[in-house]
Amino acid sequence: MNYRVILFQSDEGWAVSCPDLPGCHSQGATREEALANIKEAIRLWLEVESEETGLKRFEQAEVVI
Repeated sequence: MNYRVILFQSDEGWAVSCPDLPGCHSQGATREEALANIKEAIRLWLEVESEETGLKRFEQAEVVI
């Protein structure tokens, strides 16, 4: 699955969030570290969401009309 993320650079490093998953944020000292951390955050977010809602599978798809 592909998720869009937004990266922000500051004096402390990089912050990253995934707008499609409310509350899914992470950070890293470098851009690469922040991207690796958000991948883990997305995986954990989806795992917790499926446990809390009883979902067996989570998918996202684009439909073009």
